[in-house]
Amino acid sequence: MRDSKITFLSLVVEPNNDGYLAHCPSIQGAFAEGDTIEEALFNCVDVIKMILAYRAERGESPRIDEVTLTSEMQVTVSIPVGVNA
Repeated sequence: MRDSKITFLSLVVEPNNDGYLAHCPSIQGAFAEGDTIEEALFNCVDVIKMILAYRAERGESPRIDEVTLTSEMQVTVSIPVGVNA
């Protein structure tokens, strides 16, 4: 595996009238809705990718921290798989 960059972002999920709203406080305009928490999160990640691609096209810095991922590193992420009310 060659070294690559990994970016960690915090996403906030809130209930709204029709489901859930996810947004990334560190990236202006990065928000999306979904019928479920998972859908809102994945939709928001898609929006973040589009924003970062647009910024890259314009030669702008993404203005977010990146970590170099090496073959010796292990990355653990947590995603919600359900909510019990």
